[in-house]
Amino acid sequence: MTLVVVPVRYPLSKHSRATLAEATRVAEERDADLTVLHVDLYQETGEVTRTGLKRAVEQEFGPLDRARYVVRRGFLVEETIVDEVVAEDADAVVVGSKQVGRFRQALGRFLDDPDVERFLREKVDCDVITAAG
Repeated sequence: MTLVVVPVRYPLSKHSRATLAEATRVAEERDADLTVLHVDLYQETGEVTRTGLKRAVEQEFGPLDRARYVVRRGFLVEETIVDEVVAEDADAVVVGSKQVGRFRQALGRFLDDPDVERFLREKVDCDVITAAG
C-alpha cells in the first residue's frame, strides 16, 4: 500500500488548501492512500478534532476516497510531522512552500544553513514534495 502524508493547518488556510490539492493529485497519480495531518500544538491548545478536520477538508474538496484524518498533539510541528511520516512508513510527504519556510526557520535555530528538503530526506525514507502555494 502506498501512502502520502500531507500536514495542514486548521482551519484550512489558503496555503493549506493548495498543499492539500497537490497532495490529492499526488495520491491519485500514485494510487495511494492519503493521511491528512494536523499538528495541534500543546502551547496553543486548539482542541482540534479529527471530525472537525475531516469536515473542513470535505467542505473544500468533497469526500476523499482512501483518506484518513489525523490530529496529533506536539510541541514542535516539524518533529511531529517527521514522527507521523516515520510511524506510518509513508512513501511521500507533501509540504507547502510556506511550511518549508517554517521548517527552515526552526532548523535555523540549530543549524547554520538548514536545507529543509535534505533534512527531511535524511530523517524520513520517502519522497518530499513541495507544493507551490
